[in-house]
Amino acid sequence: MLEAVIFDMDGTLFQTNKILELSLEETFSVLRSRNEWSSEAPTQKYREIMGVPLPVVWETLLPNHSTEIRRIVDEIFLEKLIANINNGNGALYPHVNEIFDYLKHEGYFIFIASNGLNEYLNAIVNCYKLDKWVAETYSIQQIGTQNKDDLVGHILKKHHISNATVVGDRISDFNAAKNNGLKAIGCRFDFAQEGELAQADFIIDDLLELKNIFKHQGK
Repeated sequence: MLEAVIFDMDGTLFQTNKILELSLEETFSVLRSRNEWSSEAPTQKYREIMGVPLPVVWETLLPNHSTEIRRIVDEIFLEKLIANINNGNGALYPHVNEIFDYLKHEGYFIFIASNGLNEYLNAIVNCYKLDKWVAETYSIQQIGTQNKDDLVGHILKKHHISNATVVGDRISDFNAAKNNGLKAIGCRFDFAQEGELAQADFIIDDLLELKNIFKHQGK
């Protein structure tokens, strides 16, 4: 039986908080220079909705702006995020490499399923050489419904997986697990919310805790 672990990226493997505020401020600085924004960047509001697809982000942060402006902002933000990743401003959470080594040694297949865009995810994977462990990285862009349930379902179907666990930090991850008949592990990291974590089967404060969970679950 093929065993797999499907990880979220932002707030689970990658410390997005290290580049989020910087990239958002740089993006809204461009908007201010175009007279399309006059106040501070809405960083706190973004933190609250972290984990939703980017189109929903811009609908929430820019409710009174046109679809075209949101599209432009989306492009600028992606450009700023990737530049900050490549400039070394981001970081993985502690013990990502160690837990990946452990899972691979134990025979688990590792996947990433994220609401992030392909270019952004590829920048992180390439910067930290995650493809050494990760079988494949999937973006919400690959699913027409923009729904993480369907993205996880796509991974299961494509790779003929019948038994897997989803590791993430937000409700979209836990729902994706539950709605595909999988176990969910919640990471109590930067963007996590206690009310959402309550929907997970297990909660961890450090990725190394995954070792004990998988040892007890067995294969």
